Amino acid sequence: MRMFLDENFLLTGMTAEILYEEYARDMPIIDYHCHLSPKEIAENKTYKNITEIWLGGDHYKWRAMRSNGIDEELITGNGSDYDKFKAWAKTVPYCLGNPLYHWSHLELKRYFDMDVIINEDTADEIWEKTNAMLSTAEFTTRKLLEKMNVKVVCTTDDAIDSLEYHKMIRQDKDFDIKVLPALRPDKGINIQNEGFAEWIDKLGQVSNVGISNYDDLKKALKKRVDFFHHEGCRISDHGIDRIFYAEATEEEVDQIFQKAMAGEAISNLESDKYKTKIMIYLASLYSDLGWAMQLHIGALRNNNSKMMKLLGPDTGYDSIGDWEIAEPLARLLDEINSSNQLPKTIIYSLNSKDNDVIATMIGNFQDGKIPGKLQFGTAWWFNDQKDGIEKQIKSLASLGLLRRFVGMVTDSRSFLSYTRHEYFRRVLCNVVGNWADEGELPYDIELLGSMIREISYENAINYFDI
Repeated sequence: MRMFLDENFLLTGMTAEILYEEYARDMPIIDYHCHLSPKEIAENKTYKNITEIWLGGDHYKWRAMRSNGIDEELITGNGSDYDKFKAWAKTVPYCLGNPLYHWSHLELKRYFDMDVIINEDTADEIWEKTNAMLSTAEFTTRKLLEKMNVKVVCTTDDAIDSLEYHKMIRQDKDFDIKVLPALRPDKGINIQNEGFAEWIDKLGQVSNVGISNYDDLKKALKKRVDFFHHEGCRISDHGIDRIFYAEATEEEVDQIFQKAMAGEAISNLESDKYKTKIMIYLASLYSDLGWAMQLHIGALRNNNSKMMKLLGPDTGYDSIGDWEIAEPLARLLDEINSSNQLPKTIIYSLNSKDNDVIATMIGNFQDGKIPGKLQFGTAWWFNDQKDGIEKQIKSLASLGLLRRFVGMVTDSRSFLSYTRHEYFRRVLCNVVGNWADEGELPYDIELLGSMIREISYENAINYFDI
């Protein structure tokens, strides 16, 4: 019988164990997509207790607590931090089979050196020991990144952000980890969303461009892209809930933009025309600068309108969307590619039914110059668990080139989330190791190990200009 979370956790054969131990475990981390706060890194924040760093902002845990009948007062409400932690400890035993069970125990073990099963009986022990450690100088945001051997962090930043904290970090010569911005222009793309016109006004202010038409908008966006590039950005990120494609002239799009700025209702077709045109333009800017463009497709957001009004977005009320993506995605990529302006592109889907679609789609637009120019992004959000990671790996391996894969991201707001890279690497080593054990791959440890090392770290270094 195996012990829970032993040294060979998730590794089911000797080959997998060798691959992980010799080629994956000690590789540095490139976290090219996350939602960490650059402000907290710049200020080298310390945390008052385990609740603040473990539960604050973590909607994965919030969803589990709600499902366990925990009152909102002890999740996002005014309950004490101690009571919130106790409520989480009460919930963890009900997470058996959920990746939260693995992640929580990995985080406790790797960051706090605690080999303890989390439950109500151990809650006080965990509370006291972790809080004592968090009060020391070894548990600041920067120290936590260093502890996990993180070399690059790419945050996710609104296109109108000043990037002041990135500047502060870059100017600190005593901190070696690169913390780079990633451009997120979604608020200027989602023309039907509330607050669109207000955001455009702010864009005009920060770019010093009077935006009265679509052409002005393009000028303002170009200035922001150039500004981000100057500040070290080499990656954009787009949350595309439903993939779109609709042809339109510049004149049509200008009229649609004018309607939105005047507060008039925009139809779905008009929205698709505007989004298509602006995405094609942004892709051309990224291509000129050698950036990589990330497309996160398939979230169905803010489903609980009552709680949306009470708590706002990103509080645990999103789920997997179910849309047809193949044709509009192909047409959008083809239109961008036709003018030779398709940048390096990483495509993620929140719905695993689209795995094979994306794994084959990226093969349509490889250019024969940049290895793996188009990437099938790692298993994301609801899929970044053992089954989801295995499905993504196997689809990419079967239909593309797994060895060119740029690997894992945390996609997290938590500084304790870097054990997810370990989790991913263990699953990857197990899949590849089992293939070798079953005779599906040659038993050549150096060959297999070099692939593991590349996917874990080296491919990301070579792919991104960072």
